[in-house]
Amino acid sequence: MKKIKITKQKSAINRTKRQKLTLLALGLKKIGQTVEHETTPNILGMVTKVKHLVSVEEA
Repeated sequence: MKKIKITKQKSAINRTKRQKLTLLALGLKKIGQTVEHETTPNILGMVTKVKHLVSVEEA
């Protein structure tokens, strides 16, 4: 499968609990942190929920 790089761009302060937990589930804690995940429907769904806080690019 393809891989994507997800980078946290904005803070999770004043966001809903669901969005904060989604960021943690993706493995993102600090601004500027980058993680790599495979492009599964689960991961893409999580990225969609927090797309305004992260940037995504193909690895």
